[in-house]
Amino acid sequence: MTLSTVALALVSGAFIGSVLGLVGAGGAMVSVPIFLYLFDFEPTQATTAALAVVFAAAFSGLVPKWKIKDVLPKEALTIWAIGLITNIGFSLYINKLSKNLVLIGFSLVLVVAGLSMLMSPVTEKSEKRMSNFSLVLLSLVIGSLTGLFGIGGGFLAIPILVLFYHTPQNKAAGTSLLIITLNCATAFLARAHSWNEVDWQYPILIAIAAVIVARFAAHFAPKLPSKVLKISFAYLLFAIAIFNLWHTISK
Repeated sequence: MTLSTVALALVSGAFIGSVLGLVGAGGAMVSVPIFLYLFDFEPTQATTAALAVVFAAAFSGLVPKWKIKDVLPKEALTIWAIGLITNIGFSLYINKLSKNLVLIGFSLVLVVAGLSMLMSPVTEKSEKRMSNFSLVLLSLVIGSLTGLFGIGGGFLAIPILVLFYHTPQNKAAGTSLLIITLNCATAFLARAHSWNEVDWQYPILIAIAAVIVARFAAHFAPKLPSKVLKISFAYLLFAIAIFNLWHTISK
C-alpha cells in the first residue's frame, strides 16, 4: 500500500461518508463503483467490501437516532427477518452468477434509486399500517438487493415508508438505518467464504473515513437544501449507471 493509495482510500471514504451524512442513503451505490474502478476489485469482492463499509457507516448513524427514539425497531426487525430468505439466498449464490449480469443489474438499481430521489415529498399525514402483502414484498426486494449488490436498501425503504405509509421522515430514516445495519451484517456473514478474496486494507481505511465524515456531514445536512442534494445525487447515480453499463458492455 503506497501513500497515494492510502490518500485515495481516505478521500473515497470521505466521499461515501458525505453522501451518507448529507443524503441519508446511497452509501453502497457509490462504494461499489469505487471498489470496482479505483481499486480494481472484482464484482463479488466489491459488493462484499461495500457491505462492510456500509454496515460501519450505517451503525454509526443509527446510534444517535436510536437514542432519540427515531427508530421503529419492530418494523425494521420484521423487514429484516422476512428478507433473510432472499438476502442469505443470493449472498450464497452470488459467486455463481455472471459478472456482467451482476454489473448490469447494479446499473438498473442505480437508475431506480435515482428516480426515487426525484420523487416529490408528501404533505404531513397520519401514519398508517403497512399491509402484509406490501411488507413481505418490500422485505424480499430489499433482501435481494443486499444479497446481490451489497446495497442496504435505504433508498427503497425510506420513500415507501414516507410516501405510501406516511411515516415521518425522521422515523423513516432511522428505521432505514436499522434495516441497512441488520441486512449488511447478515449478507456479510453469509459471504464468509469469500472474505479471503478481499484485500481488506482499503475497505478498512475507507470505512474509518466514511464513519468520521458521515457524522460531520449529518450536522450540516439540515442547513442545506435537501431538494438540491437529492437531485444532485440522483443525477450522480444516473451518470454512474451509464458509465457502468458502457464499461460492462464494451468489454
